[in-house]
Amino acid sequence: MKKIAPRTRKVRILATLGPASSNEDMIRKLYMAGADAFRLNMSHGGHEGHAKNVEIIRALEKEFLRPTTILADLQGPKLRVGTFEDGPVMLETGSGFVLDRDETPGNVLRVNLPHPEIFAALTPGSRLLLDDGKLVLRVQVVEETRIETIVEVGGVLSERKGVNVPDVVLPMAALTPKDRRDLSFAMEAGVDWIALSFVQRPEDLAEARKLMGGYGALLAKIEKPAAVTRLEEILEQADAVMVARGDLGVELPPYAVPPLQKQIVESARRLGKPVVVATQMLESMIKAPTPTRAEVSDVATAVYDGADAVMLSAETAAGDWPEEAVSMMNSIAHSVERDPGYFDRLHFTSTRPDPTTADALAEACKSITQTVSAAAIVCFTSSGNTVRRIARERAAAPILALTPRTDTARRMGLTWGVHAVRTKDIGSFEEMIGKAKRMALRHKLARGGDKIIVLAGVPFGTPGSTNVLHVASIRGDELKAHGED
Repeated sequence: MKKIAPRTRKVRILATLGPASSNEDMIRKLYMAGADAFRLNMSHGGHEGHAKNVEIIRALEKEFLRPTTILADLQGPKLRVGTFEDGPVMLETGSGFVLDRDETPGNVLRVNLPHPEIFAALTPGSRLLLDDGKLVLRVQVVEETRIETIVEVGGVLSERKGVNVPDVVLPMAALTPKDRRDLSFAMEAGVDWIALSFVQRPEDLAEARKLMGGYGALLAKIEKPAAVTRLEEILEQADAVMVARGDLGVELPPYAVPPLQKQIVESARRLGKPVVVATQMLESMIKAPTPTRAEVSDVATAVYDGADAVMLSAETAAGDWPEEAVSMMNSIAHSVERDPGYFDRLHFTSTRPDPTTADALAEACKSITQTVSAAAIVCFTSSGNTVRRIARERAAAPILALTPRTDTARRMGLTWGVHAVRTKDIGSFEEMIGKAKRMALRHKLARGGDKIIVLAGVPFGTPGSTNVLHVASIRGDELKAHGED
């Protein structure tokens, strides 16, 4: 077993696995380059391949004694047109085009749309976006089995291309039969987070919660305009959110996405829910060994805004330079976090505490850290809730989360500034202080002469009882006394 130094970077890196990275050698390289968490995209690949990747990640976890986070991203409902009789068709701007329930292969005048929920929801004037928004249809007439449209933006349409419906909330379940199978597999495989795609309303999370039965944590992907209008309610129901800019950028004008990204990040931070910024962050690195300056600036903006994590998609899943993409994202984050103005920018977002003891102590951590120049904040936790509250305040010191629960330690891999360690629980105040010092030294988060802030709950081992904050000084003679716990 090996121990490697903790990440000094605060923002987390989530790397997607795929054909370019689904092997032991590349996953190790991504891990060593800076990946804190791995995404299994259930839209691609089979359960056998995903299970193998889980096995590889868990082996690395044991080798390096670092809890590592795995997120399973469910595909969600995919809306697509049917087939065409003679291949792709050219839809001319201004022409009429019909979508219907007839399963006969289509032509330049019509095509099958096998989604009754769309027929039920559309009204005249609504838009239909085809092939990632490349074609735009405006609805004229809606009947039970037929939708008549005018082509506003024409182009070539081939079979089974995607359909986006940005102007209405579709009356459809958030989980498809495939999603249910994938969710069952993910829980059996022992992943830590479940990502739910195409969330439109807070009720969409209820079915997944019921199926999960208290297992793991649930992340809501914000990629529909309808979700943005009910963002606060969705945040209340989810354990974390993702700014999924791909579909947001299809259903909304591109210029509308940056302010929405900031709104979602700010709202999530205010509620203390981890927030991931995703899609096309280093897109050019799919084929090139270096990113564009605009992409570097995009990643930097997410870090400056205080996102908990930034995600790589095709860059690591299918690109030619997966290791280099992670390394580049790691370097960008380090560069931003070394900026003397970084923490001033972070605190533009106000994070008012709830009227609880735990929130009051979490808020105090930030000011105490600054006043006494604390090297680390050490938090004893069972559920991870107090750690999440501390992370919300974005204190300058790293957060060392000590927990007896492996599942809690793994879930914290998407939380800003947290270094999680699974360790035995404590039974007394003296043991708490001694262990906090030893673990801070062992994990190289503090040195002799440093001060650390210690948080825990009394009685010890009781979830949700955080009520103690103590500032401890590490003496030089304690440097030798940090053996195994």
